[in-house]
Amino acid sequence: MKIKIRFAGLILCLCCPSGLLPQTRPLRVGTTTAGFLEIGIGGAGCAMGEAYVSAARDLSSVYWNPAGLSSMKRTEIQFTYQPWIAGITLSHAGAGIVLPGWGAFCLSFTSMNFGRMGVTTLDQQDGTGETYSASDLAVGVSYARKLAQWFGFGASVKYLSSGIWHMRASAAALDLGVLVNTPFFSPDGGRENGLAIGMSISNYGTRMQFDGMDLLRPIDIAPDQAGNYKDIEGKYSLQAWELPLLFRVGVSVIPVKAAHSRLLLSADALHPNNNSESVNVGAEYRLSLPGASAVFLRAGYHGLFMDESVYGLTLGGGVELALIRNRILKMDYAYKSMDKLGNFSMFTIGATL
Repeated sequence: MKIKIRFAGLILCLCCPSGLLPQTRPLRVGTTTAGFLEIGIGGAGCAMGEAYVSAARDLSSVYWNPAGLSSMKRTEIQFTYQPWIAGITLSHAGAGIVLPGWGAFCLSFTSMNFGRMGVTTLDQQDGTGETYSASDLAVGVSYARKLAQWFGFGASVKYLSSGIWHMRASAAALDLGVLVNTPFFSPDGGRENGLAIGMSISNYGTRMQFDGMDLLRPIDIAPDQAGNYKDIEGKYSLQAWELPLLFRVGVSVIPVKAAHSRLLLSADALHPNNNSESVNVGAEYRLSLPGASAVFLRAGYHGLFMDESVYGLTLGGGVELALIRNRILKMDYAYKSMDKLGNFSMFTIGATL
């Protein structure tokens, strides 16, 4: 018992963010690009306050912690859709296959569409009659494997692209994660239901710099001098921006497990490169139904201890329906409150084949 208490104290120390202490580094809000990479993927994780780095076990692990893919047993597909502010939409699709003896291989696509907007200028502030669009895209390939029954690791390589009208920017990024299952606090003494520890680092990669024909402008290098050629073709050189680098560490535990029900509690500590540190907490209650089906209820809080946080309460639920040939259909819903930005819903549907 003393060993368990000391171990739990160590985990709490590791997960305690320095954001709980006086800040010694300046906040860098608004200093990174590709902000769509900071939006959670998957109804289950988002409904649990995004405290999912140690609890992710399905295809949404490609966002939270690629090591969670090592727990996949069969081929899976998943699709997520989220309406965002001002008509913006976020979509995610993924597919993963398990090769015995090799591990899990996954392919994922994330897209944010900003819709079409009218072009305005200083001279034509009501619009020129033209329209333009903006979009973001991430394409990732992930691999995960268990090195032992209690230890898994995973990695993702991503190609990122952003575009607005005739300008584009691209970058490459890497995600890394580990997942450790322990027998501590297990209701049945096994590692599968014991304390889980997860860590991941996301979006470690190159910078993004926009380039395109919209940066071309005529320049008069000597406006006060007569007789020179005033319309010299010039081009703005934009700054290269960092990606939103994020380090997560979290724990999850199952304090209650009965024949047909289970309660999961989780907590994550986050250290981003563009904001203050914060803590996410979440809970999931699973009720098993006859025929290998199940119902889920989830709740959480996103952004505890964050300076000027716009995040807050999250709620949601889901169902697993057993189909013929041992196939499973999964549907999840998440509700997120974001202060003045409003309230948002996320829908996820997936299947185990």
